[in-house]
Amino acid sequence: LIEQLREVHEKVAGLNRQIHHWHRSNELSRRLETIPGIGPITASAMAATITDVSLFKSGRQLAAWLGLVPRQNSSGGKERLGRISKQGDPYIRRLLIIGAHAVLRYSRKAKATSTRWAAGLLAQKPYNVVAVALANKMARIAWAVMTTGKRFEPAAK
Repeated sequence: LIEQLREVHEKVAGLNRQIHHWHRSNELSRRLETIPGIGPITASAMAATITDVSLFKSGRQLAAWLGLVPRQNSSGGKERLGRISKQGDPYIRRLLIIGAHAVLRYSRKAKATSTRWAAGLLAQKPYNVVAVALANKMARIAWAVMTTGKRFEPAAK
């Protein structure tokens, strides 16, 4: 059993090396990594999965494709927004939400100005709701990075 565990750890380490090698050789993946909360694995997964970003007219369409927008339940002119739709690629959605959790943990400790928006939202909404909202924002920023060809630069304040 211990030997099998060691073999699995070696295989995982080998796969991680391959992912990091591909990430270093891919320009888009390196640009996506400049977004807070997106690391080499998330950036590589997004760059490999979203091969043609021109299919999405806006960052909201990309976020909707990933299932990071609220499901609408409207009737009689009354709009009701529910849980996230969970459409699209569950792996990338999960990676973005995990990255959002990391940013939120950092913002609680560091009181960084770049995460002031999330900190303000945390005062009003539950933690997981804010994490999904931040993942949605990260997806929209990723769309902008992919379409403009520029690196992410946080707003100076």
